Amino acid sequence: MRKTTAARNADAQAEKRERIKALTDKLENGVKEVFESEAYKEYLKTMSKFHRYSFGNCMLIFFQCPSATAVAGYTTWRKLGRTVKKGEHGIQILAPCPFKTMIEQNKMDTQGNFVLGADGLPEKVSTLVSLTRFKIAYVFDVSQTEGKELPSLGVDELTGDVEGFDEIFSAVEALSPVPIHFREPEESKGCYNQLEQCIYVNKGMSQVQTMKTLIHETAHAKLHALPVSAGIIMGTPVKDRRTREVEAESIAYVVCQHFGIDTSDYSFAYVTGWSKNKETPELKSSLDCISKTAAEMIDAIEKACPAISRTTIKEQEAENAFHRETHFSAAR
Repeated sequence: MRKTTAARNADAQAEKRERIKALTDKLENGVKEVFESEAYKEYLKTMSKFHRYSFGNCMLIFFQCPSATAVAGYTTWRKLGRTVKKGEHGIQILAPCPFKTMIEQNKMDTQGNFVLGADGLPEKVSTLVSLTRFKIAYVFDVSQTEGKELPSLGVDELTGDVEGFDEIFSAVEALSPVPIHFREPEESKGCYNQLEQCIYVNKGMSQVQTMKTLIHETAHAKLHALPVSAGIIMGTPVKDRRTREVEAESIAYVVCQHFGIDTSDYSFAYVTGWSKNKETPELKSSLDCISKTAAEMIDAIEKACPAISRTTIKEQEAENAFHRETHFSAAR
């Protein structure tokens, strides 16, 4: 018996949900593999050697070297197999120098009251205390050094073209809740600017990187926007930055993968970098949100790009037929 249009639509939606579920499973497994890889262990080992600087020192570094990305002292760079280039000037920071000394304090009883002497004045007692002085120290940015390459996760930038790029771009632009602008290249490949209520994407990137970045930032705009009033961002984010980044990149991965744009090398490492530990709690707790938002974006893109949608469906049908044939052959 021939199915009704409603039944066919229901089947199509069910297949799409299964496809998205398969993609989120692939994402989770891919991230887990990165966590367990030797490359990740080497990455963590190297990153652990970089000192965590105070807010004040971060500001000092920024003022002296705004483009700094990874700084360490001369000796630390040597341990990492890199040397400071000849003629480079260090970035000045304040290094704490803890020391201990004896000071005289008023003696107190167990109730916190002063212990008075025969003259009626508080008795004194010598106490060893820890104090901190600061001295000027020098650090160097990685750009000021040369030698052994630092380990990294995944790839720094995606390459390649996207079939139907202009149509998909227009569809994403239409579903974005804020305007999209191209900018001169900056360190980050794009951003959702809360205050200006718009998305910026770097010029000159490959179509694959541009599309991935665009969908990532659109996910931020859809899920993580805060109201702006009189030029001031109102309220605070419900989710921490780590969770927001994991959600946005995961949605970008699922949507791109659905349309045949492979971002695995970039996205798996990106999610790993923002996840807290091997249990990937941010990813697990956000899977429902990721699936729903990815499905909404896929539906909107397919509606705007019927030709691309039909291509995707045909590819999926061919893939399903292959799996059915493989399963049948194995059963025989």
